[in-house]
Amino acid sequence: MSNEVREDQGNLVVELDGEIDLDRAPQLRSLLLDCVGRGRNILVDLSAVSYIDSSGIASLVEALQAAGKGGIKLGLVAVSDEAMRVFELARLDKVFDIHIDIDAAKAAAG
Repeated sequence: MSNEVREDQGNLVVELDGEIDLDRAPQLRSLLLDCVGRGRNILVDLSAVSYIDSSGIASLVEALQAAGKGGIKLGLVAVSDEAMRVFELARLDKVFDIHIDIDAAKAAAG
C-alpha cells in the first residue's frame, strides 16, 4: 500500500494505492488517526485499492469513530469494485459516506 495526503479546499484527501492487509493496516491506522488529529474533514480515495481485508476495514472504522468524536467528517471516495464488495458484505456501505468522486465528496463535506 502506498499513500499520499494532500489538502483540497480545506479537506485532507488521503489517496491509497495497492493492497490493504494485515501487514499494512497499522500504517493506515496511524495515517488516518494523524489526519483526524489535524482537525479537518477527511476524504479517503480508494479508487486504486486492489484488495482490502478485515484489518484494513477495522482501521477505517476506527478512524471514522475518532473523526465522529471530534466533529470531523470522514468519507470514502471512488471505492474500487474490489473494496466495495467487502464494504457491502459487512454492510458498512450503510455506515460510511461513500462518494463517486472527489467533487461529490467535497460538496457533501461542505
